[in-house]
Amino acid sequence: MSNQLHSINEEESSYSFAVMLNNWKQLIPYLLEQWKLILGIAVLGALAGLGYAWYKPITYTARLTFVVEDSKSAGGGLASVLAGQLGMDIGGLTGGSGVLQGDNVLELLKSKSLLKKALLSASDSSSKNSLADVYANSYEWKKKWLKSSKLGSPIQFGVGVRKFSRTEDSLLQVIMKRIIEKELSIAKPDKKLGIFALEITTRNEAVSQQLCERLLQVTTDFYVDTKTKRLKGNVDRLQHRVDSLGRILNIKTYSAANANRQLLDGNPAFTAPEVSAEISSRDKLVQSTVFGELTKNLEASKTVLIQETPTVQVVDQPELPLKENKLKWWMGLLAGAAIGGFMGILYLLNTAPKRK
Repeated sequence: MSNQLHSINEEESSYSFAVMLNNWKQLIPYLLEQWKLILGIAVLGALAGLGYAWYKPITYTARLTFVVEDSKSAGGGLASVLAGQLGMDIGGLTGGSGVLQGDNVLELLKSKSLLKKALLSASDSSSKNSLADVYANSYEWKKKWLKSSKLGSPIQFGVGVRKFSRTEDSLLQVIMKRIIEKELSIAKPDKKLGIFALEITTRNEAVSQQLCERLLQVTTDFYVDTKTKRLKGNVDRLQHRVDSLGRILNIKTYSAANANRQLLDGNPAFTAPEVSAEISSRDKLVQSTVFGELTKNLEASKTVLIQETPTVQVVDQPELPLKENKLKWWMGLLAGAAIGGFMGILYLLNTAPKRK
């Protein structure tokens, strides 16, 4: 029974395919009769494609490649030993499961907070306009915002401003959304290598270049500060203790010298000068020993900090002139003609009279 059903299905499928081919063959003469209509629609499509290529804005792509060198375990043991002697724990910093390891740096470049910080940087050293202002002007958004009945006032994104009004913040969110979704590209060209590629495409050549460079700089600062925050805090505390003990040791040095001078000029019948000189010398020796150990630990901690500090090295920077993205007129013409012709054929196929 199953074999019979299988053979019937094969016959039906082959029959349907044959019928479909036969119907197409019958429609070919009809399509040839309507060649003028198809040609007219193709010409209209070609003109539309030509117009699209002509009016489509030119965009500029800035490409930046960089590598991240991150020491994951070289200084962990030494840092833990030094911190243990001082009653501090930095084991979590040098562990192998940090949130900023591997390809996570790619997600940092897409962070809205870091992108916002880059957009609010100055467009150049002599301008009060931020990159967000120049970006909005490039897309003529500020003119539209000024004509809007809901706004009606100029919008300015101040350099380094942290708090904006609700309206300004919402417009800045629109800019960031467009950049992240349509104009920002982050990739790893070769999975086996540690080279990352950052691309930003906008309508303004200077904005593409500056935003690409500053986004990487902001991300690098955040990346390095986060990776070394705890270890740098320990180094700063050690430095503070060394400085304080150094000042106290200087005072003790003067005190010991004064006690020794009084010992030379003192009356041998009295033991107070000798005791004072002995105490001063002993305190100076103890503090000198502690100062030496702290200084040694401080220098070792600084060495560990250097070893644990990741390095983000730029390989290729975006240089002017940037790559232009412009649809060539002949490509728009051919694409429009092909699409128009195809749409015309589909229309005729759907409206073709049925033939027996």
